Amino acid sequence: MSKVLCFTAWPYANGPRHIGHVAGVYVPADIFARQARMAGHDLIMLSGSDEHGTPILIAADEAGLTPQELADQNHRLIVEDFAALGMTYDLYTRTTARNHHQVVQELFLGVYENGYFVEQTTYGAISPSTGRTLPDRYIEGTCPICGYDGARGDQCDNCGNQLDPQDLKNPRSRINGEVPEFVETQHFFLDLPALADALGEWLDGREASGLWRPNVIRFSKNILDEIRPRAMTRDIDWGIAVPLEGWRENPTKKLYVWFDAVVGYLSATVEWARRLGEPERWREWWNDPEALSYYFMGKDNITFHSQIWPAELLAYNGQGARGGSPRELGELDLPTEVVSSEYLTMEGKKFSSSKKVVIYVRDLVSRYQVDAFRYFVAAAGPENQDSDFTFAEFVRRTNDELVAGWGNLVNRTANLIHKNFGEIPAAGELTDADRAVLATTEQAFDVVGDLVSRKRFKQAIGEAMRAVAEVNKYVSDHEPWKLKGDDQRERLGTILHVTAQGVADLNLVLAPFLPFSANEVDKALGGEGAVAPMPRIDEVTDLDDPSRAYPVVTGDYSGFPAWRRRPIEPGTPVGKPTPIFTKLDPSVVEEELARLGG
Repeated sequence: MSKVLCFTAWPYANGPRHIGHVAGVYVPADIFARQARMAGHDLIMLSGSDEHGTPILIAADEAGLTPQELADQNHRLIVEDFAALGMTYDLYTRTTARNHHQVVQELFLGVYENGYFVEQTTYGAISPSTGRTLPDRYIEGTCPICGYDGARGDQCDNCGNQLDPQDLKNPRSRINGEVPEFVETQHFFLDLPALADALGEWLDGREASGLWRPNVIRFSKNILDEIRPRAMTRDIDWGIAVPLEGWRENPTKKLYVWFDAVVGYLSATVEWARRLGEPERWREWWNDPEALSYYFMGKDNITFHSQIWPAELLAYNGQGARGGSPRELGELDLPTEVVSSEYLTMEGKKFSSSKKVVIYVRDLVSRYQVDAFRYFVAAAGPENQDSDFTFAEFVRRTNDELVAGWGNLVNRTANLIHKNFGEIPAAGELTDADRAVLATTEQAFDVVGDLVSRKRFKQAIGEAMRAVAEVNKYVSDHEPWKLKGDDQRERLGTILHVTAQGVADLNLVLAPFLPFSANEVDKALGGEGAVAPMPRIDEVTDLDDPSRAYPVVTGDYSGFPAWRRRPIEPGTPVGKPTPIFTKLDPSVVEEELARLGG
């Protein structure tokens, strides 16, 4: 089995997560990670809060806090949100961890020593009213390439080209609308043209593999056409110091947040190994060319993960046109796949906290079952096209599919067994119909597992629910409730044994999608309710600064069952069941729309 890294994009620490943040990235990544662990892969899932950059400074000023205080506050909120969703992170950490600073500076030095940083005089955007540097993403204007009005200072989402803010036509600050001033400043630029051939060769290999979603590989290859050096330092006093003489001591020069944040994938793996007490173990996933790595994110982050991060790795490895060799981290693996989703809207509108077009994760899980949301994401999320979350559709899928389909099957199976036997009955001689339905649920492991491994979550959940429908049909066709006499008891027991085995099979198949209810279904059939391990929040001390402490998401995931049939045990007591899923009243729709302001 493979060594696998599962990464999720590092969320910016600007507040709690809303469902638009998690639908396309985090829940799908957890589904993938859970199934891969069950399939026997040695997988670790990692991420953390992205806490540097000017937006944190601006928000901290507005809140009357220091940047660190704001980052601390928001990091804890995000940790709580991800734990509530059941995200099985081996480590969810943060970019203000001192371990992260050290790994980022080591990567910078490797890129620098190999000659892929070029020092240049350029222009920086300054807010006339505050004198503070404006980040590229806080400047908007008209794209000089395609004419799109709404391009950001670092990238045009319309044509995909990377930009510099001074190139925008009619630039304006997104903060207050003022026209920024551009002043000369010195910065280090990542020499992307010197890495273009290596990047192109790598992308060609990724395209040939057939793994990447077509829109991702197309976008990634298109941005190579306009490749140019990109600044990797900034005029800002909140971030990671540039580890060079004359720069390190300068309090207003820091590494660009997008150089720093993507290194988090590596630094989180290093921190995870250090916290295990095996500080070199991270190398098993990063220095082994046979190891696999999957990066889950939204489409607005493709540039940074299919160009900037691979370029940093190639430069550190010395694999660009300038040559070179790696430093102490050794030769680092490039991504196996960048798994990018599209956007989720809500009630037909873009998410907007200020316009009340939002529902936060913590509010959703306080009012509804987590698995109802996870099911919606798997069945109707923005996997390969934009999708819309409406409460009407959320209620419909919960009631008509989860409750009436899967929940009904589990409940009536457990109820029939409890009422007629009180325990899992033994099976007698099987009929062709019995064998057929058992074959259907056993085959679901291969079918659904293959689709999940290829990140086709909609198809996967569809196949699982098709198998649920087959077992429901089997029960309805055989009408075990009509088998009353002693002469029919063996046949009744066989039908219920077959049905229980089908439910047990499908519970494991659905466990990556519906982990909370998977444990409840297991209990309903007399199990211990431990088929889907859950994360926990630990309060930890910074490994390199004992004065600092912070919460992380972590967990013991050694208890995942194998991705295959587990034969049920006749004689296992089965109690009277209670409904696994909560049916939603249609009034929920009006209530939620009222919360959104109609």
